[in-house]
Amino acid sequence: MLYGIAAATAALFLAAVLAALLRVPALRAGIVDRRLHRRLPLLGGVAVVTVTCLVAGAGQWTGVAPLGDGVDRLLVSAALVAALGLVADVWRLRLRVLVAGAAVAAACVVPYDETGVLGGILALGWIVAATLAFKGLDHVDGLAGTVGVVTAFGAGACAAAEIMDGLAVLLSVFAAALTGFLMHNWHPARIGLGTCGSLFTGFLLSSSLVFTRAGYDLGPSAAVMFCLGAVALADALLVVLARGFARRSLLRRGPDHLAHRLRRLGLTPQASVVLLGAGSFSAVLVGVLVHTGWTGEGAVLWVAGGVLLVVVVLLGIPVQSSRRTESTQVSGPLRVRNG
Repeated sequence: MLYGIAAATAALFLAAVLAALLRVPALRAGIVDRRLHRRLPLLGGVAVVTVTCLVAGAGQWTGVAPLGDGVDRLLVSAALVAALGLVADVWRLRLRVLVAGAAVAAACVVPYDETGVLGGILALGWIVAATLAFKGLDHVDGLAGTVGVVTAFGAGACAAAEIMDGLAVLLSVFAAALTGFLMHNWHPARIGLGTCGSLFTGFLLSSSLVFTRAGYDLGPSAAVMFCLGAVALADALLVVLARGFARRSLLRRGPDHLAHRLRRLGLTPQASVVLLGAGSFSAVLVGVLVHTGWTGEGAVLWVAGGVLLVVVVLLGIPVQSSRRTESTQVSGPLRVRNG
């Protein structure tokens, strides 16, 4: 308990300091994205990944808080996915490269002895889908970090309920590091999460849920995972439907995500993030209650209904079409070189 508190405090402080220090190097190297009319450096994810790995690794190395069987491999795989994301932040990478990298990493962490062959394949698909869906949340200031912190606490609560102390400590350290990063990422953000941080976040959270739910029936497990990833999945579904109806490429950037449409309703950037964060908290709470048995699986239907209602309503909100994709707040890096 005391080590967990000390580790989380250290992670929050170190991530806040490192994110501040990486801002200038990112700007000088041109590792930036466009957020409306400002350049946003994208090395915030490096701070989160570095601090999470260092603090969790220290607990493993000293033996004070060992991660446990498979959790250390999970962290290493998440770090490798983050490294691939960093390459995408520096140079453009095709989406299929990110998908392949996430799939290979996921194949290395799925506990097949507990999930079985079919469950393992479904778990691998979930990890890849959730990782990419979470990447899509990094389109406005503060959203990916806020949803990530809320989900990490929920996943940590599920792990603690299963007496997976090492995984629970890892998730608490990660949540603290992400909170430290958020100090610089709230609107107007001074540094962004980038593909490195968003892929790491999505992979770590989805893989942790697979570990926690391994051995349970597929139906209840899918319900819990859906609740903890509800906002990211709703955003992905909204974008897929909107671009499909408009006959636009799914890979083409545009202001058609959840937060963009909430802004069209008159909400401020901060208010839209707070609203989506509250929605994430509600869905995550239902998932935790279902996992711990405090409520029945039928409660998940309320979350599913809420997601569908939000998607249908926001799908009818017109969005501004932009010929210059660099002027929109969207997910993924846009290389802007100095000079």
